[in-house]
Amino acid sequence: MDRRAEFKRWKAQCLSKADFSRKGCVDEDVVEIVQLLNGREQFFTTSSCAGRIILLEQGMDSLEVQKQNCCWLLVSHKPCVKDDVIVALKKANGDAILKFEPLVLHVQCRQLQDAQILAVRSTHGLEVPLSHKGKLMVTEEYIDFLLKIANHKMEENKKRIERFYNCLQLALEKETTTTNSHPKEKIKEKNNSYKKKSNPGKAHDKCVTEENDKVLENDDDDDPGISVTIFPEDY
Repeated sequence: MDRRAEFKRWKAQCLSKADFSRKGCVDEDVVEIVQLLNGREQFFTTSSCAGRIILLEQGMDSLEVQKQNCCWLLVSHKPCVKDDVIVALKKANGDAILKFEPLVLHVQCRQLQDAQILAVRSTHGLEVPLSHKGKLMVTEEYIDFLLKIANHKMEENKKRIERFYNCLQLALEKETTTTNSHPKEKIKEKNNSYKKKSNPGKAHDKCVTEENDKVLENDDDDDPGISVTIFPEDY
C-alpha cells in the first residue's frame, strides 16, 4: 500500500472513533477549523480545544502542575465570574491552581511540507496558585482581578482563532491554486523537499506569523513519513 493510501486509511480509522474528551465533542469556536482541516486529504485532527479557564487541585506533595494526576474543580470554555471559582475552591483539600489555556490543535499531516503551515505557537496562557493544603492564599479581590485577566485572554484567544481560520483558509486556497496551475513544479518541489528547506512566500508567511502569532517550522531531520505529528508549543 502506498503512502497516500495508507494515510487515507489511517485518517478514516481515526475520525471514525468515538470522542473520548471530557466534553465529548468539538468546541464550537474551533468547529470550522477542524472541518476545514479534515476536509483536506493531507490533514486530519487528532484533538483540539478552543481555550478554557480551569481550576485544578493537585496533591500537596507535588511541585509541578500535572493535569493527569489532578482533580478538575472547574472547567469553562466561556468567561468566568468570581463566585464560580470561590465555590469550586471550597472543594479543594490540596493545592489549587487557576489556569487559562489558549487554543490547542493537534494535527496529523501526510508529509513534512504539509506540516509547515500548521506549526502553531502561542504564549498567552496563565497559571496562578490560589490555595495551599486547602487554605486560600489570596484574597477574593485578587481572584476577581485574575479572572478579569483570564477572561480578557479568553476573548483575545477567540479573536486569534478567527484570524487563524481566515489565514489558514487563504493559505490552503493558495496552495490548491498553485498546485493546479503548476503541477510539474509542485511535483519537483515534493521530490526536493527533504534535501532543501522550503521557503514559503512572503505574503503567506506574513499572514500566518504576523497576523496570527503562528510560526512556520521545518526540520530536515524529521521523518517525512505519515507518522509526523505537529503539536502547538507553549500550551
